[in-house]
Order: sequence, then C-alpha cells, then structure tokens
Amino acid sequence: AAAYAIASCVGKEELSEDYIIPSVFNRKVGPAVAREVSRAAHRTKVAQRASKAYSEIHLVS
Repeated sequence: AAAYAIASCVGKEELSEDYIIPSVFNRKVGPAVAREVSRAAHRTKVAQRASKAYSEIHLVS
C-alpha cells in the first residue's frame, strides 16, 4: 500500500528516467502513505481498532 501511495505522488507528466520517486520534500507523500496503509490495514482486518483519525483519513480523499 505504501509503495502504491508513493508512486501515486508522481504524475505521468513528471515521470522520467531521472524522476521515478517523489522528492523527500513532497508534502503529499506522508498523508498519502498514511491514508493508504490505514485503508489496507482495515480492509485486510490487520488493524486492531478504528480510531478517530481513521474516520478523518477516509473522509478526505
């Protein structure tokens, strides 16, 4: 889930031989990874409990 989230932060217009992963300064990466890992954990029943943050994360896309 994290790898797909990271990859989604690089648009097709940005993708090149020299740019396949986003910069460490790209502010979209952290929230995207958190959202997708949380979704995957809940979807696969790995998550032990739902937190308030879970609802907030999944209401924002």
